[in-house]
Amino acid sequence: MKTDIILCGVGGQGILSIATIIGEAAMNENLYIKQAEVHGMSQRGGDVQSNLRISSEPIASDLIAKGSADVIISMEPMEALRYLPYLSKEGWIITSSTPFVNIPNYPDIEVIKADLDKLPNVITLDIEQKAKDAGVPRSANVILLGAAQKALGIEYGKLEDAIRRVFGRKGEAIVEANIKALAIGREAQK
Repeated sequence: MKTDIILCGVGGQGILSIATIIGEAAMNENLYIKQAEVHGMSQRGGDVQSNLRISSEPIASDLIAKGSADVIISMEPMEALRYLPYLSKEGWIITSSTPFVNIPNYPDIEVIKADLDKLPNVITLDIEQKAKDAGVPRSANVILLGAAQKALGIEYGKLEDAIRRVFGRKGEAIVEANIKALAIGREAQK
C-alpha cells in the first residue's frame, strides 16, 4: 500500500488539520508516514501545502515527485490546479468549488471549472455551504476529507477514530461536529 497525497489551500482553511487526521489514522494502522509542509504565509492568507506520504513499506523521501501524487485534496479550486503537475494520470482531485479570492488577478472561476472538468477523476463540492447547512461551519475541511476517504484508501472508521484522538481535548461537541462533517463528505462522494 502506498498513497501520496498533496493537501493544499490558503492559510486558515484547515489543511494542516486534515493532514494531522490522515497521519493519525495511518500511524494507528502501523503504516509508515512522511510529511513535508509549507505554511509560512498561512496567517496572511497565503498558499499552504503539505506533502503526505503513506506506505506499508519504509519511505525514503517526504517530497512527492511530479506526476506521482495519488490524491490532491484542495480547499480552493485554483490551488488544485496549481498542483496539477504533481498528479499521476490515475490520480484524484477532491476540491472545494468555492474560490478564496485573495489576489487581484484571480482567474475566472468558470475557466477553473472548465479545466477541472477536463480531468478524469475529480470530486468538486461546495463544502462551505454544506458545512453551513449542517450547522458545522468550522468543519468544512473535514467534509472534504470525508469526500476523499475512498481515494485515500483509509477505512472510514479509522478516520473517525483519528478525529476522536485529534480533537478529543477540545471537547465532545467539537469531536461530534467533525464526525458529522466526515459523514457529510462521505455521502457527497457517492
